[in-house]
Amino acid sequence: MIIEQIYTGCLAEAAYYIESDGEAAIIDPLRETKPYRERAEKHGATIKYILETHFHADFVSGHEDLARKTGATIVFGPTARPSYDAHIAGDGEVIKLGEVFIKVLHTPGHTMESSCFLLIDEQGKNKALFTGDTLFIGDVGRPDLVQKLKPEINERYLAGKLYDSLRNKIMPLGDDLMIYPGHGAGSACGKSISRETMDTLGHQKSTNYALRPNLSKEEFIQELISGLVDPPQYFPSNVVMNVKGGLPSIDELISNGTHLLQVNEFLAIQESTHALVLDTRRKEEFAEDHIPGSIYIGLDDQFAPWVGALINDLDQPILLITEPNREEEAVIRLARVGYDHVLGCLKGGLKSWMDAGEPTESLGEIDASLFSQMHAQDNKGYILLDVRRKSEYDTEHIVGAENFPLDFIHRNLSMIDPDTTYYVHCAGGYRSVIACSILKAKGYEHLVNIKGGFNALAGTSLKRSNFRKQKTEL
Repeated sequence: MIIEQIYTGCLAEAAYYIESDGEAAIIDPLRETKPYRERAEKHGATIKYILETHFHADFVSGHEDLARKTGATIVFGPTARPSYDAHIAGDGEVIKLGEVFIKVLHTPGHTMESSCFLLIDEQGKNKALFTGDTLFIGDVGRPDLVQKLKPEINERYLAGKLYDSLRNKIMPLGDDLMIYPGHGAGSACGKSISRETMDTLGHQKSTNYALRPNLSKEEFIQELISGLVDPPQYFPSNVVMNVKGGLPSIDELISNGTHLLQVNEFLAIQESTHALVLDTRRKEEFAEDHIPGSIYIGLDDQFAPWVGALINDLDQPILLITEPNREEEAVIRLARVGYDHVLGCLKGGLKSWMDAGEPTESLGEIDASLFSQMHAQDNKGYILLDVRRKSEYDTEHIVGAENFPLDFIHRNLSMIDPDTTYYVHCAGGYRSVIACSILKAKGYEHLVNIKGGFNALAGTSLKRSNFRKQKTEL
């Protein structure tokens, strides 16, 4: 028997490959099918099942495409109602895979159809539990991501369901059972997921707040729903895509999206379609030179989640600026979160644009040490903008900085005065360049990015404030 976790750091997502006696099952696959098919081919196995723990909100599943290419059966747990062919398993139903068995455990709470898959080995011993978004390492799935089709199915109702699922279906299982969750740290599907991506159930019982034996249902509900921030705006659209299906193959998207365009073709398509120019290069390259009006979201970080959070329309036509030979990577990572309308990439990148005599802009930047000196002398002629999340700002921030979370930049644009100069920082410099690019594209010109962000500022003489401690003392 083979169990392999296939972890994608950009989305903090874990898919799984299980194989026994020449038959394989894939759990929660991403949009691209090649990694799963290659694993099966390498071992001479046939993909028999594609198991979905629930309708995902944070990515578009590749189950339909993978099923078409392999003949595998898509399996959901009870109450799932997809608009395409799938086997809807009953609670407790057992699926045979080679010489092992997979038992479906219906565990509503994160969503109503959420289910876990219990792997039983050749000797009949419970080997592993694939928990999807029901149970993470150190956390559980948030209960506020479902489509609000019925008013009674709200976050409190789902949190109560999750409490029952954990205690009735998961906690009675043996302590030596391996837990394989659907996400790790960084996913918006939980509040405080651990960096570990697997653990024993016994260790989770002793360390995971949600599995405390003396935790009452009401205490669990209150703890689970408190402190939730709004999920990324693309989540509801991804749920709908996963329920309805009928999506184009990833091969078609790659073929269309990686088409290399000459400068004149690029300009013509941009004008005729009002395409968004998305620059995915390194942040230093974007700051030095970029196409006027383009948006920066670099591939070398949490690219797909930030695209989903910041590009509001999944049907938005997109033209790409990439580093050489990274066109396909960019298209795949966009498709993972449902952005299927990439019209092509600029051939030769920004160099070809500049060689053609087309205009570029740059982003003003300053070193943290120079900003510290300037800030100490006069802090009245500008505003220091901290674009980290509120939780990061509340933990520690530069005295006098205003919190302007990148996650909600479009919602809070009215806070920005076009005549004021803003010095912008995040933690390390990635998000602040994104924020500056969006503000520049909206017509705000007086922007200076602080290189190295808060991490660099913390090494200077600037005063910092721990907001939570101050609040407690008051």
